[in-house]
Amino acid sequence: MREKLLEDMSEEELWTMYRETKNPKVRDLFVKQYAPLVKYVAGKIAMAMPHNVEFDDLVGFGVFGLFDAISKFDPEKHVKFKTYAVTRIRGAIFDELRSIDWVPRSIRQKTREVEEVVHRLEASLGRAASDKEISRELGISVAEFQKLMLKISSTSILSLNDVWYSGDDNDKVSIVESIESPQSMNPDTIIEKEEIKRVIINAINELPEKEKKVLVLYYYEDLTLKEIGKVLEVTESRVSQLHTKAIMRLRAKLTNIKKGIL
Repeated sequence: MREKLLEDMSEEELWTMYRETKNPKVRDLFVKQYAPLVKYVAGKIAMAMPHNVEFDDLVGFGVFGLFDAISKFDPEKHVKFKTYAVTRIRGAIFDELRSIDWVPRSIRQKTREVEEVVHRLEASLGRAASDKEISRELGISVAEFQKLMLKISSTSILSLNDVWYSGDDNDKVSIVESIESPQSMNPDTIIEKEEIKRVIINAINELPEKEKKVLVLYYYEDLTLKEIGKVLEVTESRVSQLHTKAIMRLRAKLTNIKKGIL
């Protein structure tokens, strides 16, 4: 089929053809069409990264995620490709950043220490621990804890793209998949991979309100940290802290739950 004919086809027709034939010309059309999406995602991530992480490197990492998204996308699942691709692109970038291990060892150690405290405290309390409770457990002041969180959030690559549950290759659930829209935060609406997503959504709903709002605005509404700061009327660094704390709480909570259900 000539290139001109391919370009005249609707996107739905192209996806049907690609699913059936894996035609490289169709793939190349999708790559060309969605390449700006890679730069968009890389740009959002770059704003939260230290200066020694190059934007062009992030774009390069993200391209692999776009190829992966095109290869695995199933239009029959009624999810927009853009939504699906953003998750894959972001995940590919974070995977590569982890593999090159650019975060200082001292920060990794402090991150693990805070996560362990949050994990232990919230399992004991049965609710979200306050900054005062976490800082007391760490043996530091609230002000020192906030400075520590600022340092962690400015260098951390904690991500909601981590796979929390994994069956076979086509049956994986990452936390970010459960933040498809504010409406999906109702566990009663979940029908696919019900129990796992239900558990994740319940865990998200139990977060402090501001932290939950940051996750929705960042991962679903696709706002930058700066834009979220304007919405919440807080500084960009405060948004970064809220994002990091939300992820820490979720990972701690889900680790506790996983031990009981999986």
